[in-house]
Amino acid sequence: MKRLILAAALAACMQGALAVDIKAGDWTVGIGGIVNAYYTGVSCGGDDVGGLALGGRALGCGGEDRRTTVGNGLLPNALLATVSSNQGGFDVAAKIGIYAATATDSAISQNSQVDVRQAYFTFGTPTLGTFKLGRDYGIFSHKAILGDMTLIGAGAPVQATQRGRVTLGHIGAGYIYPGNYGQIAYTTPKNASGISADIGVMSPVSDTPIVAGSRYSTRSSPQFQARLNVEAGDFAAWLGAKSQRFESNTDGIDDLNMHGFEVGASWQQSAFGLFANAQAGKALGILSDADQGDTKSKNFLVQGTWKATDALKLGLSWGRSANDDDTAGAAGLKSNSNITAGAYYALNSVITLVAEVGQTRSKGFAGNTARLNGGSVGGIIFF
Repeated sequence: MKRLILAAALAACMQGALAVDIKAGDWTVGIGGIVNAYYTGVSCGGDDVGGLALGGRALGCGGEDRRTTVGNGLLPNALLATVSSNQGGFDVAAKIGIYAATATDSAISQNSQVDVRQAYFTFGTPTLGTFKLGRDYGIFSHKAILGDMTLIGAGAPVQATQRGRVTLGHIGAGYIYPGNYGQIAYTTPKNASGISADIGVMSPVSDTPIVAGSRYSTRSSPQFQARLNVEAGDFAAWLGAKSQRFESNTDGIDDLNMHGFEVGASWQQSAFGLFANAQAGKALGILSDADQGDTKSKNFLVQGTWKATDALKLGLSWGRSANDDDTAGAAGLKSNSNITAGAYYALNSVITLVAEVGQTRSKGFAGNTARLNGGSVGGIIFF
């Protein structure tokens, strides 16, 4: 159940029921959710790097040398509702996910900003496959974020994002965020060899730069995403791609064709688990599509975990996101990297307690370096 809700909460189309199921005629209604909170303490040092430097003072420590927050980890709080049925020979389902953050900079202002990341319906059969229509997480980078052990923790405790939203895990320091898109997607049935595919046509998005003004818009060209999946026992592998054309809204800047590829694999044997994912492309951005303009970049994430007892899992993960060239969009940023060591203790079937320590480093093309040292302790409940 926890694995199911987790996938629904962040980057996947949830299949099946949530924690509470109610039968109403031909329909099954499911209600579930997530609540989490982490105490994070961080300190920042080094040079000014520029761009989306996650290890610098501006983003990493929210403009300070040191900072403390009690807020969400990589997952927000969530209320998830689903319905499912079989109608006319088709398996039919729909889902709405409503998300909210814990921490703000005020003790009296309303914390009422609601993020509806998911609102979609699906239909299909075991032989036909499944069609999805609506708003959901993207296909590209989906496997990366679900495999990240810090998904139920905090990972890189970037203060500029944790206050009012969430921490970043290895987003921007290992892989890009999968994003939320209006989409029409199709998942093929899995064949006898364990092979399946996901194909999606996404509503195109404009660039969303954090440290500069927008340079591109979107008009008639949709975004395409696809992934080939292979599963064989304890081993899984995938190959993904995405693309979109951005049209310039700035004089002197050409139109932009975003493209990206990723490959990854995971292996679980008894108490040990290994995970790796790599991405490369143009205009993939650090946090979102084209947030660094036409910059070419690469992302890597490697991870090992060990289940010490039935309740306790230990893990070590390292990720890096690097720009190939010092473009105007990169603004001097060469790379972000993060290493996190974590302990994850299942207190019971619904609550997991988490402790993590780690360091995020940002390097500039000029040789300058910034670092964020941080630790997090807290827990998460799936209901």
